[in-house]
Amino acid sequence: MRWFAALALLTGSASQEADPRPNILLCMADDWGAPHASIYGDKVVKTPAFDQVAKEGVLFTRAYCATPSCTPSRAALLSGQHIHRLEQGASLYGPLLPKFKVYPDILEEQGYVVGHSGKGWGPGTFADGGRTRNPCGPKFADFESFLKKVPKGKPFCFWFGSTDPHRPYAEGSGATSGMKLEDVEVPPYLPDTPEVRGDLLDYYWEVQRFDQNVGKCLDLLEPSGRKENTIVVVTSDNGMPFPRSKTSLHDSGTWMPLALRWPAKVKGGRTVEDFVSLCDLAPTFLEAAGLEALPEMTGRTLMDLFAGESTKARDRAFFGRERHANVRKGNLSYPARAIRTKEYLYIRNFRPDRWPGGDPELHWSVGSYGDTDNGPTKEVVISRKDEPAIARYFELAFAKRPAEELYDVAKDPHQIRNVAGQPEYAEARKRLRAELDRWLGETGDPRLTSDDDRWDAYPYSGGPARKE
Repeated sequence: MRWFAALALLTGSASQEADPRPNILLCMADDWGAPHASIYGDKVVKTPAFDQVAKEGVLFTRAYCATPSCTPSRAALLSGQHIHRLEQGASLYGPLLPKFKVYPDILEEQGYVVGHSGKGWGPGTFADGGRTRNPCGPKFADFESFLKKVPKGKPFCFWFGSTDPHRPYAEGSGATSGMKLEDVEVPPYLPDTPEVRGDLLDYYWEVQRFDQNVGKCLDLLEPSGRKENTIVVVTSDNGMPFPRSKTSLHDSGTWMPLALRWPAKVKGGRTVEDFVSLCDLAPTFLEAAGLEALPEMTGRTLMDLFAGESTKARDRAFFGRERHANVRKGNLSYPARAIRTKEYLYIRNFRPDRWPGGDPELHWSVGSYGDTDNGPTKEVVISRKDEPAIARYFELAFAKRPAEELYDVAKDPHQIRNVAGQPEYAEARKRLRAELDRWLGETGDPRLTSDDDRWDAYPYSGGPARKE
């Protein structure tokens, strides 16, 4: 309980509720990447609810998911552990076994009322792993229905899970809403065509719909008297569903929007530039509730940042990936690990002989290069790949990659030019590889110690692409 006393200094007193422990509301988008929020400087998309949480609390500018794939990213957040520690939980549709404890269950054991609405942990079948319910807790129709079930004076932990801005999109919805094609800033890893601009606007529209629903959740807190002592977190699981984004270890797949508000304890109006991981949320929630983080958690509590007492450097983030969809012959994964610092992004691809986006021919699900969701942008890139103006975008998204990638982020913020083979970057490449290997060893990654492709042997469990 030591943090209640320490953080109470920020407001002058501790909560006077019957149970002083904070409520927790996590608002989770589905395939929303940074920097697509107005407070980050995006000039098209409007996110007033996210911006409100950031202005009244803390805005994070260097937050990263554990992996750019829905199921394992959510499993890592819930368990506070990076994906290589979660066995089949590291894969899309892979069940999260009960032996991997999750923060909602721990808080429930300590008297919290827990629940979720919409998309919680998933996609996947939680029963395949031996769980009796979703790792996010019992399901409710919405946040309002849940609040009606919470006894007065009892703390709650709720996960609001949206399916926005996941594909498919209603084509033209973004333009119809009033956003303009000419205002879109097309990232340099995508071709600048009318189809791509329209696709980005449709994505923006669903981001805005998610934000509107976050606003509805926020509006429910104040009338119930719970605003002051509720930790609100708004974030996403992975990057946008476009080529070289979702499932990619570049920033376009792993850099997450993240804002946190806790009026009773955390001074608002702050921006944190430290590197943080979504794995850090589970130990943060536990410590806020007066509990110790579990020894197996690889995430680090953020409470020291809130109190302005951080003594340990947060100057890097680690993440990786295993199997996303069942899109390679033999149901193979595309294993990779990465380290991101302020200066560089270093990626190690363990199986460079495989296609990073999935096999060119339909194997089982989605279609060609099936680790990228189907949509107008993907169609443009693939159907016009032989055109000189489009060919480079196809190479960036779908061509095979070398064993090592290194990007000088200061000179190349979108990570287009791999400099791993350039002599002037040899020292940086060697150093970052050593730092990545050290961390993988400390956290027990089987890829470092045995590299036995164990993830390829796990069945693709559940969903429309089920094949066992």
